Amino acid sequence: MANHKSAKKRIRQNVKKRAANRIAKVACRTAIKNTKNAIEQGNIDEAKNLIKIAEKTVSTATTKGLYHKNNASRKISRLYQMLRKANNK
Repeated sequence: MANHKSAKKRIRQNVKKRAANRIAKVACRTAIKNTKNAIEQGNIDEAKNLIKIAEKTVSTATTKGLYHKNNASRKISRLYQMLRKANNK
């Protein structure tokens, strides 16, 4: 356990940050999952709307440092690839 005042403060800050980061990551995962489900069910119009939401949440999380920019780019790219394949069928 921390003994110094600054270390105790840092622990409190880390708890708050962790909670905020977890909320943001869960929002990203949910948005991605909803987009994938819409694509798999064939709801192309709904998927187009959901993919914009997913892209926004992932890019926001990236600017906050939750994802590396290449990781975020890959996630969004794969969603668009899935949408293109489903749209061509």
